[in-house]
Amino acid sequence: MGDEKWMATVKEFFEEHIAFDKYLGLLVEELRPGWVRVRLPYRPEFLGDPFRKALHGGVISTVVDATAGAAALSTLPYGSRCSTVDMRVDYLLPAQPQELLAEGTVLRTGNQVAVINVEVFQRENQRIATGRAVYSLKAATSQ
Repeated sequence: MGDEKWMATVKEFFEEHIAFDKYLGLLVEELRPGWVRVRLPYRPEFLGDPFRKALHGGVISTVVDATAGAAALSTLPYGSRCSTVDMRVDYLLPAQPQELLAEGTVLRTGNQVAVINVEVFQRENQRIATGRAVYSLKAATSQ
């Protein structure tokens, strides 16, 4: 399967087949091997602190995890799987009640694990969080 078709399959998987991502409204805007841009449109249910009007940290960490997963999967052949082994999120600024944009870059892919860096932005590229994730890889074997 060519890269373009595989990227479309990965996009569909994250947007339509991972029930939690679909429930949140997560969108894969751009995807190429080793890199992804994800958007999460704002919903009032995402507020974690109604007094400060800041998004819940769990929403941000979910975006980091999904972004890292899509980036990791994009480096593997069709039919492969991956799963989160470890993830760290650093919250830099309170996230405003606005959409989130995240970009994930695979830093290294080995035989069994991948390391992915994620940057989360709002308003004109203002970085509100960074994340680092390690994913276990299960590459599909050719038949």
